[in-house]
Amino acid sequence: MAVQTRVKVAKLDSAKFRGLDRNTLVRLYRTMFLSRRLDDREIQLKRQNKIYFQISSAGHEAVTAALGLLLRPGVDWLYPYYRDRAFCLMMGVTPLEMLLQAVGAKDDPSSGGRQMPSHWGHPKYNIVTKSSCTGTQFVQAVGAAEATLYFEGRPKALAQAKKAPLGKYARHEANEIVYVSGGDGATSEGEFWESLNAACAKKLPLLYLVEDNGYAISVPVEVQTAGGSISRLARSFPCLHVDECDGTDPLVSYDVLKEAVDYVRQRRGPALVHAKVTRPYSHSLSDDEKLYKTTEEREEEAHRDPLSKFSLFLVREGLIDQKEIERLEADVDREVRDATDQALAAEPPEIDSIHVNVYSPDIDPTGAAFDGQPHLQGAPKTMVEMVATTLMDEMSRDERITVFGEDVADASREETLKQLKGKGGVFKATAGLQRKYGADRVFNTPLAEAAIVGRAIGMATRGLKPVAEIQFFDYIWPAMMQIRDELAVLRWRSNGGFKCPVVLRVAIGGYLTGGGIYHSQSGESIFTHCPGLRVVMPSTALDVAGMLRTAIRADDPVMFLEHKHLYRQPYNRSEYPGPDFTVPFGKARIVREGADASIITYGAIVHRAEVAAAQLHREGIDVEIIDLRSLSPYDWDSIAATVCKNHRVIVAYEDMLSWGFGAEIAARIGSELFHELDAPVQRVAAMDTFCAYQPKLEDVILPQVDHLTAAVKAILDY
Repeated sequence: MAVQTRVKVAKLDSAKFRGLDRNTLVRLYRTMFLSRRLDDREIQLKRQNKIYFQISSAGHEAVTAALGLLLRPGVDWLYPYYRDRAFCLMMGVTPLEMLLQAVGAKDDPSSGGRQMPSHWGHPKYNIVTKSSCTGTQFVQAVGAAEATLYFEGRPKALAQAKKAPLGKYARHEANEIVYVSGGDGATSEGEFWESLNAACAKKLPLLYLVEDNGYAISVPVEVQTAGGSISRLARSFPCLHVDECDGTDPLVSYDVLKEAVDYVRQRRGPALVHAKVTRPYSHSLSDDEKLYKTTEEREEEAHRDPLSKFSLFLVREGLIDQKEIERLEADVDREVRDATDQALAAEPPEIDSIHVNVYSPDIDPTGAAFDGQPHLQGAPKTMVEMVATTLMDEMSRDERITVFGEDVADASREETLKQLKGKGGVFKATAGLQRKYGADRVFNTPLAEAAIVGRAIGMATRGLKPVAEIQFFDYIWPAMMQIRDELAVLRWRSNGGFKCPVVLRVAIGGYLTGGGIYHSQSGESIFTHCPGLRVVMPSTALDVAGMLRTAIRADDPVMFLEHKHLYRQPYNRSEYPGPDFTVPFGKARIVREGADASIITYGAIVHRAEVAAAQLHREGIDVEIIDLRSLSPYDWDSIAATVCKNHRVIVAYEDMLSWGFGAEIAARIGSELFHELDAPVQRVAAMDTFCAYQPKLEDVILPQVDHLTAAVKAILDY
């Protein structure tokens, strides 16, 4: 960007230039200019229909380039958002790599062509893959910062993480920090506030940069934020260093950011820098800012453009002359032109590659290696007791495991444990774990489900093995974005560069008298169609031990559904099967063999099917029962085998009749095995949401047994 100004010869003033030498100052300008030129080239390519989306970093270059001087690629952990192009250039991402992302090339290091442009990610530099979701990165960065402190206190956990798949990226360095950024609009998301609460409560080494360009697409900041200033609102958080800066001035930004970075590196707590920047281009090429910005406003922004301001400053201070600027800009243009030519010639991904990295390529939880044999010992345990015992064993074996959620600890105030028995979860499923393994491994969280899952994602990305709890399935919905758009697809969208093998324990189901409609829900089918997420639901204590251990030792995110009604039932108890017993996912259990009809089921309906089968047996009817226990993946081979054996089948499940998990099983049987059927597939659905209103538990159970027996007789009479 040429500037016609007479050059003054000046001696470098260290204080005036914040201790930065001439080469560093010129590097700052070059990076800012390169970032803008890449934006301009992408805009040109979009208009030529050679790329399909563009979102620019224009106006944000100064503050993000300045930050690049203070953070360490491959050491600090970075969660930049889509306007951080200049920052990523400073960290080492090349123009070619950025343009490979823009054209969706298979060699794009951020996603292998799977994401839109400017969704930064680069394992080599600890740039954690970013999704299109707004604000989800904040709580994930909290989890990453928690991992920083965890590894500082537990080097054995780091050593174990290095030996796990993708262990080369399980890094930890002294004085590392975590960086997360977002626009002013993203601070309206609940996850932003949940992250601040957690970061300040734990004094985490986390640096926030809020890049405030005055708009969230077309919505002005005073509509987004009460009072129009996020830093003013955030100042009341304890231990949070808060500052503001003119983000269009790289030296002012550097000054403010350096103080914030030093604060965080000294482990004094998190810091938030609120940078006022501009957005001279529209939000994206799908937007037109002329529809909501006045001409006067746009002209005022042009006067604050960081490129023209900084180039003029360098010339006036005698640090560079006009010809040098022209040579620098011509060199950048050549670099961008060459990178564009290479990117446009790059190969796209193979169509079949869409199936790669949906699940771990290293550990297969459906494989024979997880088909273990129990070595039963001790007194019989209930399902809920088996959860705690299995976690005890696994935490002893693997120091990477952390257990957290609402009420999961014995007592957050550890000093009181000498006087108290402790809680250990509302169902006592985690009782005693904190006492044995300490409060850094077992701890309570604020009541914030999105943050629980997001923090788990951040920890797992760093190499830990979080086992997080959502107290009731009915309250999982605030975490839906984190589960569906982050947890399930992080490995896929980064093309295997990152992973998050979280175990998410969730109490589910009805049949608890007085539970009402908000402590009785099912809905597992909603999560079984999330690619990348394993979903299991054991019905016996033995399967709890085997499948929970498989979930922990697997390398994929697992939703581990625990039916509340089954927690303390005597009929599904088991002796402890030993510390190495595992059950493979995707393999059903034959509960009872029979030759007349088949019931395919899972969860709390398994026992009801057994009761119904016993009644039918007395009438001379022999029913086979298949407990799926693993829902994604599910055991189609066992389903097909029982259908082909008995030719009459009932699918029984605890959910709504329409759109439930059993409906999918019934539909597939009808589609692929219709020729094997002697009668239509029958579905029996519990509709548990309404069962909780019944005055007696027997009134709930017995009609369902009757429904099952009636359904069996109906298909036999067909």
